[in-house]
Amino acid sequence: MTRVQLEPAYLLHHRAYRESSVLLEIFSAGRGRVGLVGRGARSPKSKWRSLFQPFQRLLLSWSERGELGTLTGAEADGPPAPLGGEAVFSGWYLNELLLRTLTRHDAHAELFDHYATTLGELSAGATPASLRRFELRLLENLGYGLPLTPDLDPAGWYDYHAETGARPCGPQPGAIRGTSLLDLAAERFDSPQTLRDARNLLRAALAPYLGDRPLQTPRLLRALRAARGPRAEALHA
Repeated sequence: MTRVQLEPAYLLHHRAYRESSVLLEIFSAGRGRVGLVGRGARSPKSKWRSLFQPFQRLLLSWSERGELGTLTGAEADGPPAPLGGEAVFSGWYLNELLLRTLTRHDAHAELFDHYATTLGELSAGATPASLRRFELRLLENLGYGLPLTPDLDPAGWYDYHAETGARPCGPQPGAIRGTSLLDLAAERFDSPQTLRDARNLLRAALAPYLGDRPLQTPRLLRALRAARGPRAEALHA
């Protein structure tokens, strides 16, 4: 049996389990994505009941034997990231990406730190550029970083594939300007066109690793905006 003590972690998802317990999916600094059973955690007398909130940095302890671990301790490690308005959807989007792409017990310490940084940027009112940078880091940690090179013609048009990179083409449907690819390689997102191209390119690059089901968070955000009236440009739809 493996015992883990006071591991920095964030909650990605939780659901009720049996009468008073909860099943947790967490993203931890040293153990990656882990599934845990919190026995009695939904009981009114549980000292953990109020801790399991999204975007709250935690220190968790558990024992592992098999696929699921058993939670043995939990405490807050600072205040939660204060996400409000549509930033909440952006945070949920990060969580959904991690749940759908990471395998259990595969540590990604650098990605964990970048997740924490991105939550801080979102709570400070960051632009969609924060999401695009996180998507880039996620692909790199999965071993599928984009082959972006600095020798492109800024005025040229390119047919871009995540596996093979950019190939020159004409201004055809789906083609991307060289300047957008150069901006993406340098992680410059000042141009609205670069942001749009980066969103579409990264969405296509991530698609093979997300499975057949569409992501739910962009769908919920589109529905919310539709209910409010004319939609603004989606952050990650």
